Amino acid sequence: MTFSSTTASGPKLFNMFSNFSAPRLLALAILSLAVRWLLRGFYRVYFHPLNRFPGPRVSAFSRLPHLIALAKGNAPQYVSRLHEAYGDVVRISPDELSFLHPQAWRDIYGLGSKEGKGSAPPKDFHRYGKQVNGSTPLITMPDPAEHARTRKIFTPAFSDRALAQQSPLFLKYADQLVKSLKDGGEDGATFDMVRMYNFATFDVMGDLTFGEPLHMLDNAEYDPWVKMIFKNVKRGVQLGLIYNHYPLVADVFRALFHKKVAKLQYEHFDYCATRVTKRLQKGRASEGVDLWDLLLKQEEKGKEGLTRGEMDVNAGLFMVAGTETTATSLSGLTYLLLTHPESMKKLVDEIRGTFLSSDGITMEAIAGLPYLNACIKEGLRRYPPVPVGLPHKTPADGSTICGYFVPPNTSVASHHLPMYSSSRLFKDPLVFVPERWTGDERYAQDEKAALQPFSVGPRDCLGKNMAYHEMRLLLTKVLYNFDLEMLPETKGWMDQEVYTLWQKTPLMVKVKVVSA
Repeated sequence: MTFSSTTASGPKLFNMFSNFSAPRLLALAILSLAVRWLLRGFYRVYFHPLNRFPGPRVSAFSRLPHLIALAKGNAPQYVSRLHEAYGDVVRISPDELSFLHPQAWRDIYGLGSKEGKGSAPPKDFHRYGKQVNGSTPLITMPDPAEHARTRKIFTPAFSDRALAQQSPLFLKYADQLVKSLKDGGEDGATFDMVRMYNFATFDVMGDLTFGEPLHMLDNAEYDPWVKMIFKNVKRGVQLGLIYNHYPLVADVFRALFHKKVAKLQYEHFDYCATRVTKRLQKGRASEGVDLWDLLLKQEEKGKEGLTRGEMDVNAGLFMVAGTETTATSLSGLTYLLLTHPESMKKLVDEIRGTFLSSDGITMEAIAGLPYLNACIKEGLRRYPPVPVGLPHKTPADGSTICGYFVPPNTSVASHHLPMYSSSRLFKDPLVFVPERWTGDERYAQDEKAALQPFSVGPRDCLGKNMAYHEMRLLLTKVLYNFDLEMLPETKGWMDQEVYTLWQKTPLMVKVKVVSA
């Protein structure tokens, strides 16, 4: 009897659904999804573990407002507005918090809070793509012990001693930048300084990473590989919105466009692998000191080295991380100095009053120029090269951040641009004032520890000292040799979109050689 009853119910169920047309079934499916979406949103707003954190209800209900800001390229400005409205901690998505307090650097990116429950949140490694050869670059190694091992191998190549050995290389390209500006035409020639700074920083890092430059200063043109990198930054961020949050849609996208995306990944990898091979075939350098020369010296002493796969992926990392960000900082600072002539004059007077000739400018000497260092710090505050916050995720035992216990599986971050432009932390936050870093009493209450453009802790930027040296040297050489004048079309240059990095427009500047 039981078997007969069950069998009889089948046709009844089939007949019930057969009364629905295809449009009705589609409408029912859409209605079901809408009800599920509404119920999930209701739970997120009123019952989710993060419901006690302030923020707009629409951001608690759905991640769409934040994703739309990311897709439009105005996420840092969007997060800034939320912090101005809701305070130091804001729920910017259903499972995501943003913190606006100097202590957040230590609690999120450093060793974690010394007080409260839980442990330090690791990087959200799910949001970082995989490398085509299966190796992992230093910046995205999830295993702390493996990260510490690899970082220890690279540290001597970025030490103060190594920088001193590499100073002739930096001077070579700084002087070549000056020569390119002088050879570009008669006095008063116009240059896009974004391009010129990029040419210099990529040539420097090419020489350090591959033992030869990309010859961009020589050719006055972007290398095709560099063009590919710039072209794919925005695309990569927008694809990440799908890959990180909508896995079903991502699967469909991969099925349709896998070959095209994979082709770009392999092109980037092959570029780096080919040049690493070429460099390693040379062995120890007879002249100069590049990255691999320093690593090979360690191996000769019996110290642990890298696998070939690790060499390839980290070469690609350094070529991107050690170039575009430095050129971005120099471009932003140049614009800020041009729009604040009193600061420009003060800096130029310091530089030209210190050195008798351009040849007398050395990395060691410029490191002690107080106003130069203040201008660089203020430039990094007003125009941080990476304006967004890199997400970490709270572990199974949660984390304590700025005194708040944050439950497990929550994405947490401190965003550089919102932090540095906050009136809670800096007086006159949107004004370029280098004097705030030279002891001006008007800015004594500024939370100067909030400025951490290279992050903090065991995963801070390995090349930060190199970046400071390079920025000081290139800017000093340019300002010693040239008077700069901003052209009208450059007005409002800092009003740019952000896709992890700034989408910079040309910085058109008239360059005039300083009379001897």
